[in-house]
Amino acid sequence: MALTIKVSEEAFTPRQQAVLTAALDLLVENGDGLTMTAVARRASCSKETLYKWFGDREGLLTATVQWQAAKVRMPQVDRTTLSAKKLRESVEQFARDLLTTIEGDISVTLNRIAVTHAASDKDRLGEIVLENGPLAIRRRLKPILEAGREARLLRFDNSEDAYRTFFGLVVRDVQIRLLLGDKTLKQTDIDVEAKAATNQFFALYGTD
Repeated sequence: MALTIKVSEEAFTPRQQAVLTAALDLLVENGDGLTMTAVARRASCSKETLYKWFGDREGLLTATVQWQAAKVRMPQVDRTTLSAKKLRESVEQFARDLLTTIEGDISVTLNRIAVTHAASDKDRLGEIVLENGPLAIRRRLKPILEAGREARLLRFDNSEDAYRTFFGLVVRDVQIRLLLGDKTLKQTDIDVEAKAATNQFFALYGTD
């Protein structure tokens, strides 16, 4: 049976996706001055439609973060036929998606704004980004790691600890350096980095 998790951020219609992409573009261009009017104008839709779909500005921000986080796809695996090769490929794909997403301008901008808002209690953007970004992404991979343990392909006591190790191996110090505007940071070869992190993870937790 395929192991899947229904996540609402992957259920947006094509038109809603276009609106959320417009909102992300505006965040990158203008920072946190995102308004329903600006999004409606950029996406060529009415404000009434935005309110119908997302409720209010906070709902729009939540959906926008969910749409960005949905770029880190949940691997689809079959528990009954899960092999070491398939598990490794799935984990490596996840690592590749994660690096591609966090190194993009959109994620860097979202995280910078969220940190600023969290420090000033300006609104709930920090909480929205945390819950619908990093924590949502974590919830996608942990069941895969647990399926690997059930298949005796991985060995660990706590899936949360295993995920944190995986995240550290993949992301390293890249995210914090991007947030701080490190100009010396060169674009990584994402395929190479994802493969290296996956190999390191399986060296620590693999059973073969």
